Amino acid sequence: MKQSNKSSAFPSRLSVVAIACQLAMLGMSSAYAQTEEVKQTAETTESADAKRVTITGRKVGTGLMVDEDAPKARSTVTREELIKQRPTGNAYQALDLLPAVNSYNYDGTGLFGGGLTLRGFNSDQIGFTVNGVPVNDSGSFSVFPQEFVDQENTCTNFVTQGSTDVDSPHVGATGGNIGITTCEPEKERRIRAMQTFGSLKMYKSFLRYDTGLIGDSKTRFFISASHARSDKWKGEGQAQRNHVDLGGRIDFDRFNYINGNILVNSAVNNNINSISLAQMNQFGYNYDFSSSFTPGHVTPVKGTAQVEVGPSPQYYKLAANPFQNVIASVTGQFRLAENTDLKVLPYFWYGYGTGGVQQKVVAENGFLNAGKLTGTVDLNGDGDTLDRIIMAGSSVTRTQRPGITASISHTMNNHTLLGGFWFEQATHRQTGPIVPVDASGNSTDVWLRDGIILRPDGTPYESRDWKTISTAWQFFLQDTISLMDNKLSINIGVRSPHVKRDFTNYANEGGTLATYTTTYNVQQTYSDLLPQLGIKYQIDNTNQLYASLAKNMKAPPNFAFAPTSNNVQFVNGVATITGNLKEETAWNLDVGYRHQSDKLTAQVDIFNVDFKNRQGNAYDPIADKSIYTNVGAVSMRGMEIEMGNKPINGLSFYGSVSYTQSKVKDNIVFSKTAFLPTSGNEFSLTPNWKYGLSAQYETGAFYGRFKFKHTSAQYASLMNDELVPSYHVLDFDAGYQFPNWGMMKKPTVRLNVSNILNEQYRNPSSATILNTKAVNGVNASTAFYYLGAPRFTSVTLSADF
Repeated sequence: MKQSNKSSAFPSRLSVVAIACQLAMLGMSSAYAQTEEVKQTAETTESADAKRVTITGRKVGTGLMVDEDAPKARSTVTREELIKQRPTGNAYQALDLLPAVNSYNYDGTGLFGGGLTLRGFNSDQIGFTVNGVPVNDSGSFSVFPQEFVDQENTCTNFVTQGSTDVDSPHVGATGGNIGITTCEPEKERRIRAMQTFGSLKMYKSFLRYDTGLIGDSKTRFFISASHARSDKWKGEGQAQRNHVDLGGRIDFDRFNYINGNILVNSAVNNNINSISLAQMNQFGYNYDFSSSFTPGHVTPVKGTAQVEVGPSPQYYKLAANPFQNVIASVTGQFRLAENTDLKVLPYFWYGYGTGGVQQKVVAENGFLNAGKLTGTVDLNGDGDTLDRIIMAGSSVTRTQRPGITASISHTMNNHTLLGGFWFEQATHRQTGPIVPVDASGNSTDVWLRDGIILRPDGTPYESRDWKTISTAWQFFLQDTISLMDNKLSINIGVRSPHVKRDFTNYANEGGTLATYTTTYNVQQTYSDLLPQLGIKYQIDNTNQLYASLAKNMKAPPNFAFAPTSNNVQFVNGVATITGNLKEETAWNLDVGYRHQSDKLTAQVDIFNVDFKNRQGNAYDPIADKSIYTNVGAVSMRGMEIEMGNKPINGLSFYGSVSYTQSKVKDNIVFSKTAFLPTSGNEFSLTPNWKYGLSAQYETGAFYGRFKFKHTSAQYASLMNDELVPSYHVLDFDAGYQFPNWGMMKKPTVRLNVSNILNEQYRNPSSATILNTKAVNGVNASTAFYYLGAPRFTSVTLSADF
């Protein structure tokens, strides 16, 4: 068998992660000072609609609200809330109670990832940023929340539920945007240590060092490292995660600063299996990947055709999700004149990972040779090429993504002008190599980099081989006009996102059609002009009205041009796009009211969304194929309410209610002779009702709170032929801060218990399934579900030194 020993330099650069994380595990008893955490200034958004918010212990709605001032629907989770959540948690868990956010995680820790929809928009239709850097996958716009930051270093998470911010760096955001902002370096020197233990052998060790102000007292840095692991809640396998964050800030004066961050993540997870309703009914709630590699390999015999059959379902060690990523950014703000400021944000995003299920059976006579699948390779070393052998292979994605956002703001009389541009070029390399599997079911390299199998001509076997260069840019301009002694504020803005998809399919072994075995290139450009209008009227010091109208856009993903999409055909030998691949657009209208007093903060919002060319993605997790289709026009309308109080005698609460009514306006044309009668149906993954409640009692040293979420029934398919029942989840959190002891400052113990009632529930996977029952000649598809994890308990110790 031919193998390559080519390796990447990236793991060696990431060795610092493992070293730093081992330091974090040296038995640190840890602690968190909750009252100190909220006494900081945190930049809650990169948007033009909000400047800076100073969080000074107001603790609105247990930390799930701030006093918003943007002329649009918007919600913010502050540090006060984040420090009470489980340290292994991710952004989806942090946003769980906010209105219109329908989120779930694959387990109780958050280490395995999860799913999210917002007003019926899937996560790949929502723009995500970390410190202003776009982190949606540059090809598919997918989001992987467990990869980004450590919860301990996160200061705010914000959501704009409808109107995407005018300076947001996105070409795939029809449903608003979500932003994560990390904490800046502390001004006082500090060492922070945290240690978490929990169910399923879960633990997380975290260590952070802040230099405090150094040199000329204008410069400060921090570095943190963490290591976390947990067993899966069902089946065999675990998650292992190493993470390093670095940050630095220089304040030249109050108008000029530079703030930079490097976030490094490396993890290897065994997947938690998403299962169908039929599988759950037949095999039970805990049905997962196979725990043994049986029947596995057979004895090689020369001259005899061995046909190996792998375990079913697949072996858990061959269902892994290793990934590495780096998010590096620098934000510089400079005063050019008395009323003019320049802001520049260059960034670089690197990602490498595999996914899906690695177990696959490969035919020894199915390799490319001179453009045809006639090449042969002896995979089991028996001297013939007659066999079908179990190998490890899956989708490998490597992304390099530099970009920059720059803007100038200028105040002139009652006008505040903002103008700027965004540019990035993402090189997205997607391959499908294979490596051998030993007799115990272990792959040669879980990263699919070392020991890869080569074709007879010495090039790697690839089940797919794509290269996408996505060049994106936009200009944006906004004028904020202040009238009536600042009571009336009007925002008029426009942005012009463009993206050019330069997609190349290199001949590969992914299928027998000519589109697989032919190298072809297609180039498509998508753009639109997206106007925005926002109005806010301040009735008095505590009451305001607002309204916003904005157009958003999402370009088709890169896999729409792949052989798997059925959108590419050859006309006179030239690859041609034949599918209905148009930009998805949405008009978002919000009208709302806010009350912001010393005791109570509340927001009521009524919204309407009209889609054009709504796109649907259907994903088969076993075949690892996606289908991209235009489902026509869709409307969404509803109401959102959230309110919270500032503590009264130690008692505080936060509550949210959202109602969403979705309607598919068109039937789906499936072929020349078949269609799906979807007109009038509800859109899938869009529950009508969602309630969230957090009730807390807190003294100077103790806090305890319950969190409750209810999600109503939702459909798993566009045909509305498989209904997902409603469910509710109850969590409990508590903490106690001890007096300082020796070198330890504010030693604290925290308890987190999720899903106290052991509720069993299911959420459809992030795919959009057309129909689960055959209709009008259209064959049924299968809806897969991630099941709710059972009760999970963890304890965290923390301290500053």
